[in-house]
Amino acid sequence: MCLAIPGKILEINGNSALVDFDGLKQNVIVALIQNPEVGKYVIVHAGYAIEQMNENEAKESIDQWKELSNELDIDLKDML
Repeated sequence: MCLAIPGKILEINGNSALVDFDGLKQNVIVALIQNPEVGKYVIVHAGYAIEQMNENEAKESIDQWKELSNELDIDLKDML
């Protein structure tokens, strides 16, 4: 099963970016998306940002991930 989790870009350093996944921050590669910008949301899979998404969709998805992780008693960092 493949998971793609939304996160918010905090910093961009060349082809990588620091992305916030609801408090968990990780560096991801943003070379696969056009014009990544600080403050924008991206979907990340296996350490790569694969798509940009709008803020409302991202927040809705994040809420769903939180609900699922709570139901399954899984920490979000274990899903990344």
